[in-house]
Parts: sequence; C-alpha cells; structure tokens
Amino acid sequence: MIEPTVTLTHLHRADGSATYTHNGYSIIGAVNGPIEVQRRDELPEEAAIEVNVRPSIGVGSPRERHQETLLHNTLRSIILTRTLPRALIQITLQVRTLPLEDGTTGVNSSLTLLPHLLHTALLALLSASIPMRTTLTAVLIAQPSSPAKNIVPSLLSPSAHDLVRSKPVRAVHVFAFAGDGRMLLNESDGRFSFEEWNEACRMAEVVCCGEEEEEEEEEEEKDGGGVELEAEGEAMDVDAQAQKESLDLWLRSVVRRKVEGEQRWRRAT
Repeated sequence: MIEPTVTLTHLHRADGSATYTHNGYSIIGAVNGPIEVQRRDELPEEAAIEVNVRPSIGVGSPRERHQETLLHNTLRSIILTRTLPRALIQITLQVRTLPLEDGTTGVNSSLTLLPHLLHTALLALLSASIPMRTTLTAVLIAQPSSPAKNIVPSLLSPSAHDLVRSKPVRAVHVFAFAGDGRMLLNESDGRFSFEEWNEACRMAEVVCCGEEEEEEEEEEEKDGGGVELEAEGEAMDVDAQAQKESLDLWLRSVVRRKVEGEQRWRRAT
C-alpha cells in the first residue's frame, strides 16, 4: 500500500491548511475559523460549518454538491460546534491532481475521491486547532465481479490502476470510523449482499482502527519510543510511517509531529 504524504500549515492566509497526496490523488485543504458568520446562517448555540469542494478542472457540479453534503454531515459529528456559538468554520478543498486512469475505472468517482477529501479536511482542521471530540479515518473497499489471477476478491484502498485491472468492479464501499471505533460514514455503490457488505465493513474497521496495533504503539511510547521531528520552518512535510495496516496509527504519527513542531521553542530555550 502506497503511504500518504502530508504537508501541514503551508498556506499563510488560512488559519489551517494541509496538502494530502495518496494513490495519485492530491488535494489542498484550507480552514478559516472561527470567523464571523452572516446573520441568515448564524446559529445561536453552535458554530455553522461551510464545506466547499472545488474540482481540478472547471466549475462545481451536482457531484461536488453531494460530496459537500457528505463531508458536512461527517465533520459536524466530530467538531465541537457548541464551543464556538455564532461563528463560522469554513472548509475549502481544492482537488489538485487526479490519476490518469481515474476516468476509465468504471467506478463512481465521487466515492473514490471521498476518503481523500475526508483526510484532507481533518488534517486542515487539526492544523487550524479547531476543537474536535475525536479524529476520523476513511478507506475505500472495492469488490471485483470475478477475481482475476493475482487479484484478491476485495481490494483495500485500491489505486485507479488497480481498479482498471480489476474491471468490472461490482461494488465499492467507503467507510469512515472515529478514533473510538464508531462508524461515522457508510457510502456504497453497486450490487452486493449483506454478507459482502459486512465483510467489507469488518475489513475497513481493522484498517481504520487497528486496536492491536494501537496497543503495541502505546507500549512503545511507555518504553520511551517516539517520532523525532526533522522538518524545519512553518511548512511541515510528513511521510506516513509503517502503518501496520492501521490508518489510525498513521494519523497519530502526523498529529505527534505537528505537536512536536509547535513545541520546538521549548527545546530551543
């Protein structure tokens, strides 16, 4: 599995920013907030959330509006909106590049892009220090119609090239899980049985949460292990460490590097 690459806090006119690159997809995310909200959108007891998805070419379409709705509902469930009443949290996601094979996979492109949008939005929120009750990780699962030679029945986080090789793909699923194991998002497309969906859900939960790997990491931290920060300047390039099939561990390493970067002044004094 190709590891994601992340750059944090590199846009100077945004409160938080992140560039996320994985499997040929590259997305730039920017967060502004809390900022003043228009009176018509003001909520007296919580913050309003605005999500804008911009395609790599052209203007937005119903596809982007659907993605914005899914992102809005998912992110609202983890952001502590009640701590910022009468304010606005604005999230902008610009699709920078897409894989060359993206238009020939025969798969709903809205779903293949959705996990990358979620990760970019979350990282930008972390960069902006927006209060959240938990984090989230998302993954795409594809189920080919007839498994070919050297291709597994279910493809975990496949690239566009993998999807082209596996055509026709019978069903695709996108799952997002919170840091505490709760399912936050489930979007599926195609033909599948409940048993196939359940198998894909279990696979996604292991990849996103990775309870066994989390316990191992906690033991390593108790023994004094950690991740050293080597990046310099405000922009911070983060390459995912060995994920051990756990996106949660990868996200923890990104957050740890961000915190260590912000604490460099303590070591310098």
